[in-house]
Amino acid sequence: MTNLTILLLALMMGASPTPGLAQSGTPSTPRIDQRQEKQEQRINQGVASGALTEKEAARLQKEQDRLQKAEDKALADGKVTRKERARLEHRQDRASKHIYRQKHDKQRAN
Repeated sequence: MTNLTILLLALMMGASPTPGLAQSGTPSTPRIDQRQEKQEQRINQGVASGALTEKEAARLQKEQDRLQKAEDKALADGKVTRKERARLEHRQDRASKHIYRQKHDKQRAN
């Protein structure tokens, strides 16, 4: 692994919410938090294995960050409605597909 890859991996891990904070801060969205954490793990694994280039990983991580902001906005009033939850889960579905596609394309990290 290159130093840049290690740095990127460390930055991504630092940006992801820790399980304790994610669970305690958002009691009404544990399933969404858990899924987001798994998607971030998939991105990190893709970087470590070379299946994701640094640019791809950065783009996917940015998408995860936007998803987190959308979740925070939905929680701003203290409750996530059914409609908000459905939107978040739909966005997670799309993000998951993006991760899969990027990990399985022909691009490889050097």
